[in-house]
Amino acid sequence: MRLLLNPRHGTPGIVVLPAGGFRRAKAEITSWDGYAPTPLHDLPDIAVRAGVAMVRLKDESPRFGLGSFKALGGAYAVATLLTTELARRGVASHAGSSDLASGRYAEATQAITITCATDGNHGRAVAWGARRFHCRCVIFVHETVSQPRIDAIAAYGADVQRVRGNYDDAVREADRQAQTHGWFVVSDTAYGGYTEVPRTVMQGYRLMADEAADQWQGPPPTHVFMQAGVGGAAAAVSVQMRSRFNPAPALVIVEPENAACLLASGERGAPATVPGELDTIMAGLACGEPSLLAWQELERSATAFMAIPDEAAADAMRLLAQHNLIIGESGVAGLAACLLVSAQTDARRSLRVAADSRILLFGTEGATDPEVYQRIVGATAR
Repeated sequence: MRLLLNPRHGTPGIVVLPAGGFRRAKAEITSWDGYAPTPLHDLPDIAVRAGVAMVRLKDESPRFGLGSFKALGGAYAVATLLTTELARRGVASHAGSSDLASGRYAEATQAITITCATDGNHGRAVAWGARRFHCRCVIFVHETVSQPRIDAIAAYGADVQRVRGNYDDAVREADRQAQTHGWFVVSDTAYGGYTEVPRTVMQGYRLMADEAADQWQGPPPTHVFMQAGVGGAAAAVSVQMRSRFNPAPALVIVEPENAACLLASGERGAPATVPGELDTIMAGLACGEPSLLAWQELERSATAFMAIPDEAAADAMRLLAQHNLIIGESGVAGLAACLLVSAQTDARRSLRVAADSRILLFGTEGATDPEVYQRIVGATAR
């Protein structure tokens, strides 16, 4: 593993996610049919193995039946974009997501096309939101996205198009096609000139961390090990942990060793790009360019950045399976990092992981590709 203590931790910065935006996201998402908080599991045996007082994992696999936390951001951003566009077009000044879901404005929303790039989970959530709120959807995937993940997106009626290159190439293609055809990009990646939709996505993600804070019993968490691709979810967790706990738990950002763009950014002191194929089993984290908004939060709030090998993620999947928890390869990176740190004296000392530490983890996906899960774990996801 690679571990970088963040030299800019605790420095002042801008407010990336205002509190009012989260209040609106929470009120809207918790009103949706099918909403329910996902479980927070206590894992005492794993805590003993890690040499800490407590390990708890927030299991996002049941979220809206989509297998990941992404509906909190992608689908919420679809609804927000549609209501904004209906108001701009003079169709409805104050439409809510319940109005959209009922089909009340379907004639107008079906003339709107949304698009994004995805490794799988975000595109699935956006496609689900498009079907739920009655608009058209085109999803771009890169050449290594598995067919089962593509099929899961297409099942919600999206037009799925494969492009050459890696995730970041798919992001650029989605943006190009949107500009050409007048489509609307719903991305969790913020870049120059495109920040408001990703900000909306991240506000939705905060609900996952807010639920975890509500569910937490006893002394507060001392550490959060949180996986990251472009960093949107990690930044959302960071903001909500600081909002709910004082002092905030130490935040360790975890990435695959072949796609550690946030660690590279931490080394550089500015957003950095990791080139190449970004080859990793942690497909949802295979991102070479950080989100601008995510970096603006994490550059000052992250205690450390870590890069881990694929083998550590596979071991963590198998360990959780022994505890009857089915968490996918991108959802276990936090646990994998926690166990790696716990086994190394210098890393424990650097991150102040001790016998009385209390660790919060987020299992951000279930077995979103059952074939991959079975190949890694050696058991069927069920």
